[in-house]
Amino acid sequence: MTEIRIETERLTLRPPRMEDFPRWAEFQADPDATRFIGGPKTPAETWRIMATVAGAWSLTGESFFSVLEKTTDRWLGRIGPWRPHGWPGPEVGWSLHPDATGRGYALEAAAAAIDYAFDVLGWDEVVHTIDLDNTASIRLAERLGSTLRGPTRLPEPFADLPVHLWGQTRADWGRNRLALAG
Repeated sequence: MTEIRIETERLTLRPPRMEDFPRWAEFQADPDATRFIGGPKTPAETWRIMATVAGAWSLTGESFFSVLEKTTDRWLGRIGPWRPHGWPGPEVGWSLHPDATGRGYALEAAAAAIDYAFDVLGWDEVVHTIDLDNTASIRLAERLGSTLRGPTRLPEPFADLPVHLWGQTRADWGRNRLALAG
C-alpha cells in the first residue's frame, strides 16, 4: 500500500510512524493539551493510543494523521478523519502539541483533513464532538464553517462527557472552503 501523504503550504499529513512517539508522548503527558481528550497519559498508554490510531488506518483506511512541520519534520499533533464504533458521526478531530498552538496549524491541517474526508473517503458530512468548555476547538470549528448541532452523547467509556456536536455537509464545505481560501 502506498503511504498517504498530504502536503499543505506549511505541513505534511501522513499516518503515524514510531518515530512520532517521543513528541506524541510529550503531548499526551501535558495536562492542558489533553484536558478535553481524557487527560495526561503515561508513555505506555500513549503507545497504545498510537497503536490504536495506526490500527484504525490498517483496518478502515481512515484515522488521525500525524501532522508534521514541513521545514523541520517536527511532529506537531494529530488531526484527521475517523469513525470510532458508536460515534455520533464521521469525525474530523484535532489535537496539537502545546508548542504548536497559536500558529494556524490546526486550521490548515483540519481543512486538509476535511478535504480528504470528502474528496477521497467520499463522506457526505463531517462532525466534531467538542467539550462545552473547549473554547479553542469551538473557535476552530466555527472558522471551518461548522455549525452547532446541539448536545450529543459519546459511547462508553466517554458517555458522561458533556459534548456538543458540530458539523457540516459536503455542500456546506464547498462554500466554506472557498471562504477560507479567499
